[in-house]
Amino acid sequence: MARYHSKTTVLQNDWDQVASAVWQRYPNPHSKHVLSEDVISRKVEDNKLHSFRLLTKTNHLPKWGERFLPAGTPKFASIVEESVVDPVAKTFTTFTWNLNFTRIMHVREKVVYSVSPENSGWTQIHREAWVSSGMYGFIRAIQHFGVDRYKKNSERANMGLQLVLDKLFNKGQQVAIEQKPIEKKGLLKEKAKVAKEAAIQVAQQKAQQKQGTLM
Repeated sequence: MARYHSKTTVLQNDWDQVASAVWQRYPNPHSKHVLSEDVISRKVEDNKLHSFRLLTKTNHLPKWGERFLPAGTPKFASIVEESVVDPVAKTFTTFTWNLNFTRIMHVREKVVYSVSPENSGWTQIHREAWVSSGMYGFIRAIQHFGVDRYKKNSERANMGLQLVLDKLFNKGQQVAIEQKPIEKKGLLKEKAKVAKEAAIQVAQQKAQQKQGTLM
């Protein structure tokens, strides 16, 4: 059974501003672990924007976690992000999950950006995460570690998004947004390989879902 965590926060910017900033949130000083972002597919359906993206992030493991990986394993994680933007209902929903290291730890996240019920000029962010592991004998410890790291990363994500909002819309705020580092050739080659595998996996998942609805 997966371990569950949720948290709701509020940003004092309207939904349109936050929706715009979400697409531009990388890079920022709080997201140095995000190496790259690539669009796999994008389409408009029923007046909603559906997107699939691949994010590549560093994957620093504690010493006890390194023994579960073969020597020479690339220390970065590939994350698929599926999103749906509904400009009428003013909701921006993202679903993310990791493609690799899933036996050690699988993290599924759902984030909904919506108009705050407290103030129509503010935006509410509701985050949910499910952390599971297939490492029998270590499941509880890994789930605890995963939830704890998720909490820290989500706080940094909120701070990074606020920095981008300040730069784009909040006057009087001087924010320095870092430039993306130049990617090494080895990473580019590996990332292209993972992106291809991600696209195939996403296509297979979509095909299975479609087949399921027809049965």
